[in-house]
Amino acid sequence: MSVPTLELVQAALATVNDPEIKRPITELGMVDSVDISETGAVQVTVLLTVAGCPLKDTITNDVTTAVSAVAGVTSVDLELGVMTQEQRSALGETLRGGAAQREVPFAQPGNLTKVYAIASGKGGVGKSSVTVNLALALAAQGLKVGIVDADIYGHSVPAMLGIADSRPTQVDDLIMPVPTPSGVSVISIGMLKPRRDQVVAWRGPMLDRALLQMLADVFWGDLDALLLDLPPGTGDVAISLGQHLPSAEVIVVTTPQEAAAEVAERAGTMASMMHQRVIGVIENMSYFPCPHCASEGKDHRLEIFGSGGGERVASTLSERFGYDVPMLGSLPLDVELRQGGDSGHPIVTSDPGAPSASVLHDIARKLSGRGRGLAGMQLGLTPSSKF
Repeated sequence: MSVPTLELVQAALATVNDPEIKRPITELGMVDSVDISETGAVQVTVLLTVAGCPLKDTITNDVTTAVSAVAGVTSVDLELGVMTQEQRSALGETLRGGAAQREVPFAQPGNLTKVYAIASGKGGVGKSSVTVNLALALAAQGLKVGIVDADIYGHSVPAMLGIADSRPTQVDDLIMPVPTPSGVSVISIGMLKPRRDQVVAWRGPMLDRALLQMLADVFWGDLDALLLDLPPGTGDVAISLGQHLPSAEVIVVTTPQEAAAEVAERAGTMASMMHQRVIGVIENMSYFPCPHCASEGKDHRLEIFGSGGGERVASTLSERFGYDVPMLGSLPLDVELRQGGDSGHPIVTSDPGAPSASVLHDIARKLSGRGRGLAGMQLGLTPSSKF
């Protein structure tokens, strides 16, 4: 049996991605040394970005599997080390690509990531559930997706994804978003608090700083779509988002009743005031499928919260803005949707055939069908004077 060459082993290592940064460990300078004996035994030293890396077991398994597959390798001995401060600084520079710190990548000219801000006029309409499930539905179509839990006071996205106790890894001055099994990366103010039960009691400047940190200090990589779960209403975070990401596209979530629809219109109007485009309305809790009638093959819908709210919001905003704001979909009142959020197993992945999951997948197809590109993207420019 021939002894494997160094080139073959390095090529195998190049297929291993860091599970948080999602780039080859060879490209990130994480492979410190490779030694191959005459018997085909391979010894590899991989440097973790920080001591106690939460995903070191994943790295260990992936490296061992990749190197073991090389012809002639008889055994793999992997040793894990930790990067020095200088090495972490060099890695941070590599990830930034020479860009200045505190720069929001999604606001830069030429950036092709679709940014969707999920907004609502009031709380309790299921905006976070829609954000999480819509992100997973987009990821199921093969897109690279990230979520920013920008609902600073009511951050619930990590718990809905089953990662409430996870903490992000920091490389120098960059923060790695927390990965999920679905491939969706997440960052939330809840992950940055010392304790899960700690209360966030911030006002304007602090809220703006928190949003900027989650956008500029987090290494997102090349995303196809970034979803932001906004706080309900038209407060500080909505204003800050308009300033930092004027090209973000807004999706308004409402429920059918009149009271919810009226305040949802305000959320859409606020987005337009910040020069953002509202691309659609999602109506949640639209109806409850009667279980007795369903068992008899009948389609009987109980409109517990009334009807027509979503259509009214879409129609009003279309007339107000002078362009079409469509109804993207109507979600039924689904017990499984609620249970999935509570248990950390969103319905889009736990039961993709459920009625609400089917609607969310359909909405995701509409969004992904728009593709990546600069055409139609808002520039966020406001005329200052006339000559």
